[in-house]
Amino acid sequence: MSARLQAVAVALGALLVGLAVLALGLLLAGYDAGAALHALWDGAFGSWYALTSATLVRAVPLILVGLAITVAFRAGALNIGAEGQFYAGAIAATFVGLNVAALPGVVAVPLVWAAGLAAGALWVLVPVWLRLRYGVLEVISTLLLNFVAEALVSLVVQGPLQERGGIYPQSDPIAEAARLPLLPGTRLHLGLLLALVLGVALWWLFARTLAGFRLIAVGLGPRAALVSGGVPAPRLVAAALLASGALAGLAGSVEVGGVSYALYQNLSPGYGFTGIAVALLARLRPLGVVAAGILFGALEAGAGAMQRDAGIPAVLVYVVEATVIIVVLLADAVARGRLARAVVPEADGGEPERGTA
Repeated sequence: MSARLQAVAVALGALLVGLAVLALGLLLAGYDAGAALHALWDGAFGSWYALTSATLVRAVPLILVGLAITVAFRAGALNIGAEGQFYAGAIAATFVGLNVAALPGVVAVPLVWAAGLAAGALWVLVPVWLRLRYGVLEVISTLLLNFVAEALVSLVVQGPLQERGGIYPQSDPIAEAARLPLLPGTRLHLGLLLALVLGVALWWLFARTLAGFRLIAVGLGPRAALVSGGVPAPRLVAAALLASGALAGLAGSVEVGGVSYALYQNLSPGYGFTGIAVALLARLRPLGVVAAGILFGALEAGAGAMQRDAGIPAVLVYVVEATVIIVVLLADAVARGRLARAVVPEADGGEPERGTA
């Protein structure tokens, strides 16, 4: 079985295990597991409207954040701050969106996207500088900046960006010109096409370009990449972190321009963290991120229907998501263990195990 087919099989198996764990938990808690799973399916795929206006709409930010995480993790940079970068992009997009009413949509929308990209990159600039200058791990700095970004959202929606009435902690709606076009009869917006294009573009980058190969090489072994190929690992890691932050910021701008049309507290239900799970499930493969984003979007869309139609707490869907990730990580650990045993000669100095010659 090829590595790609094996990855797909592991992901599907992990999903089935996750659903089985959910069903067992529901039965033990006294719920009707059949009705819950039926509601979960209906809420995600039960109709054209459910697919387009719930599942795919929720999938867009997950795909974009998942791609952001993929870029960083492929370079060996652990960006845990996508949530904060998402909010930074949303703040910038809102500010621009409120001031482009006089422009046509073909100009206003790219400006809003550019604002999100720039804000996300700027938000990760401090962790990049701390890593390059002082060797501070970006795991710590990016994670802490999430809390700063959430506080900044609270500040601006009660201050400079608060709606004109000064009553509610949110901004005014952005200009019509800054809003993304919708698929007629649905809530699905242009952001899905953007996410798909970026997924293909990153696949091409990693699979077909020297820059992508160098980035992967640095992620696998920065010292080896420097010694054998002269690849400047610090520069590539910094570039990957900046690109990762930019993509996460873009996700925030797309959410404002395509869904909320305004900035408010708790705009993100945790997209920055769920995006990490999406990237891990996809094993850091861009096209896999697209599929995993749709899967997690379906789970979150179905969770609402499960709570509404079957009286099951929506948070139980996180059991499925957590189980899926745990199973995938365990499968990877087992695969790495088998590979290590296959390529390392026996301790007594004998021949390598069969299949390694």
